[in-house]
Amino acid sequence: MANTERKPLLLDFEKPLVELEARIDQISSLAEENDVDVSAQIRQLEARAVQLRTEIFSSLSPAQRLQLARHPRRPSTLDYIQAISDEWIELHGDRGGMTIGPWWVGSGG
Repeated sequence: MANTERKPLLLDFEKPLVELEARIDQISSLAEENDVDVSAQIRQLEARAVQLRTEIFSSLSPAQRLQLARHPRRPSTLDYIQAISDEWIELHGDRGGMTIGPWWVGSGG
């Protein structure tokens, strides 16, 4: 069976945030395995992650914004359509075998 989960592609400015989130997950799983309550510390780390995310994404340079806009894993229109609809038909205009003219052709104008 193929693994459908893809490894995230990280931009340089995202690395500190991803590392902090990985540390939160690691601490949570260790605490769960050892039956230790570290919920207060987890909340502090999660608050720090939110703060770090805000700091990072509110102060991006134009080049970093461009990197983010052109990210290869950025959702496309097709991703959104598949998320909101189970059944849909993709239309290709005149490539679908039937030629339809512009809206003004045959309007009796």
